[in-house]
Amino acid sequence: MIPTSAQHPSLHHCRRLFLSDFEVNMNIGVHDFEKKGEQRVIVNVDLYVPLQNNTPQSDDLAEVVDYDFMRQTIANIIAGGHIHLQETLCDEIAARMLAHPLVFATRVSTEKPDVYPDCKSVGVEVFKLKNN
Repeated sequence: MIPTSAQHPSLHHCRRLFLSDFEVNMNIGVHDFEKKGEQRVIVNVDLYVPLQNNTPQSDDLAEVVDYDFMRQTIANIIAGGHIHLQETLCDEIAARMLAHPLVFATRVSTEKPDVYPDCKSVGVEVFKLKNN
């Protein structure tokens, strides 16, 4: 069995920060009808930051990864224009999360809740570790 991201053995020294159920409206999809307007997308992000880099000594925001970083990064990606695939969106979010100097690993998922009437959502998830 493949471990889930939270059980991954190389994350034992990390703190998990998360952004849950961030709802955005964006241009996404490969079908013609999807290119005519925005769709609702739910984004979830976990960041794994080594405790040595994310344990504040002075109770100061500058000592940790700011949650605004996650939200603003996603907003910047969406502002870049139409994206065809959720896989592309997940990979881009993950790459930008890992670009933060304190982030060691990330898990990103996206869901489109309005695609099919007979299920809650369709989506994609990716888990990536920073290359050392």
